[in-house]
Amino acid sequence: MATQSKKSSEGLLALFGFILVVQGFGSAVTESGWNTSFGVSALLREAGAPAWTDLAVGAVGCVLLAAAARARMTRKAS
Repeated sequence: MATQSKKSSEGLLALFGFILVVQGFGSAVTESGWNTSFGVSALLREAGAPAWTDLAVGAVGCVLLAAAARARMTRKAS
């Protein structure tokens, strides 16, 4: 049962990481190209956050993806 729990937590970590990467970097691209933003980044912009928060959201997504990959590699090695 513990293995299934680890797999599902890795999957959720990767899912949230992917969502944040798309939300952050995608919003930064649409903001620079079309003067519009979407998702989490749009909410942060409306709340008065600076423009670099889009990139920060994408970077957090990359960190989550890296953590999920490391957890998977560690599980496979043992």
